[in-house]
Amino acid sequence: MYELRWQPPYDWAWMLGFLGDRAVAGVEQIDATGYVRSFASGEHRGLIIAEPDEASATLKVTLSEGLQPIAELCLQRMRCLFDLDCNPQEVTTALGTLGAARPGLRLPGCVDPFEQGVRAILGQLVSVAMAAKLTAKVAQRYGDALDERGFLCFPTPQQLSAAQVGDLQTLGMPRKRAESLIYLAQAACDGLLPLTAPEDVEQGVKALQTFPGIGRWTASYFALRGWQAKDIFLPDDYLIKQRFAGMTPAQTRRYAERWQPWRSYALLHIWYTAGWEPEV
Repeated sequence: MYELRWQPPYDWAWMLGFLGDRAVAGVEQIDATGYVRSFASGEHRGLIIAEPDEASATLKVTLSEGLQPIAELCLQRMRCLFDLDCNPQEVTTALGTLGAARPGLRLPGCVDPFEQGVRAILGQLVSVAMAAKLTAKVAQRYGDALDERGFLCFPTPQQLSAAQVGDLQTLGMPRKRAESLIYLAQAACDGLLPLTAPEDVEQGVKALQTFPGIGRWTASYFALRGWQAKDIFLPDDYLIKQRFAGMTPAQTRRYAERWQPWRSYALLHIWYTAGWEPEV
């Protein structure tokens, strides 16, 4: 077992709830006590089990035998997924009254940026629950079975790049979304999909919008989760438009500048604070 430390406070109930709502059946299992998922890198594959111990402010991580040779990579992915390197006091101070009520809120990252890109595309214009179900169908169709507790590995870029548009459509997605998915997979195979945050995140987001089927919202959401970029805001988001009623996206963007360089955290606080309104 490995132990990863974090700085309190940490709202684990919220984090596990957020990830649980988006859990991909067969790939992940999430409940109030922890997180279990398959992971594969090269020839190594197995299960990661992560259980927070709030008394000691440590995340207890257990890796199955197949992942022991890449333990450092697995632990790094857990640090990213759970935003364990965050300094909550620094973020809360910067956000002021917005962050005061929930200082333990963290920015959910991802275990695999390509996987997060697939999730972002499949989450377009559907509910969170529908996106999770569709992603699970893709994983079941193209992923490899893992001989541990009935899990399977999320499909690789190579596996999805070889998918047929018509076959993807039978899973319940429009043709253009299927084409976007295959293009993303091919871009990942060709090294054209950045798997870590570029030095200029804003330019990186613009570059993602040149991919077919990826607009500003999807590119920004991918940066938020896939790169765990700390300073992303989504003025075109449906709920953000509701919170900033009467403002144009440009006005909303200017208002959010007060929370730089932590606008990603501000976004989460606004999403999850019922009745929040901007100060006049």
